[in-house]
Amino acid sequence: MDYKKILSLLGLAAKAGRVQSGEFQTEKAIKTGQARMVIVAMDASDNTKKMFTNMCTYYEVPLHFLCNKEELGHSIGKEFRASLAVADNGFAKALEKQMNSESVKGR
Repeated sequence: MDYKKILSLLGLAAKAGRVQSGEFQTEKAIKTGQARMVIVAMDASDNTKKMFTNMCTYYEVPLHFLCNKEELGHSIGKEFRASLAVADNGFAKALEKQMNSESVKGR
């Protein structure tokens, strides 16, 4: 998994207006069927992780835990974010491909 590529893809998706970030917006994107993938920071609270795990399971949205809140937020041009939803099939597929790649290059 190449973190730099993943974070830069998130930045591109955000610039294209295809990312909803923050707990409320992410939840709304999942419930309205816009979310194609959800990413939650590894240092998010246990409640946040549990809530999104349950919600993504119920709505059948792929969920990934990645980096910390600061890195996640910074990748989309914000200060810090515990969660975000990618609302675009193309970006979601590209991110999924990077996350499932075997080449682990560290952070």
